Amino acid sequence: MKSLKSGATLGAALVAGLLLVALSGCEKGPAEEAGKNIDTAVEKAGDQIEEAGDSMKEMVEGDKK
Repeated sequence: MKSLKSGATLGAALVAGLLLVALSGCEKGPAEEAGKNIDTAVEKAGDQIEEAGDSMKEMVEGDKK
């Protein structure tokens, strides 16, 4: 259970860091569009990481019953 939390924390930190980098590099024009695309991709990846963590948590809790 402890490794599940640290994995989720690591994933959240990674997503936050990538968002920060992507947002700080945006300017008007093509770079801004690329930044938006990166933001979208990172957000989707973060959502998938969260869903995977939730699924693993449910599996672990199901095994305890």
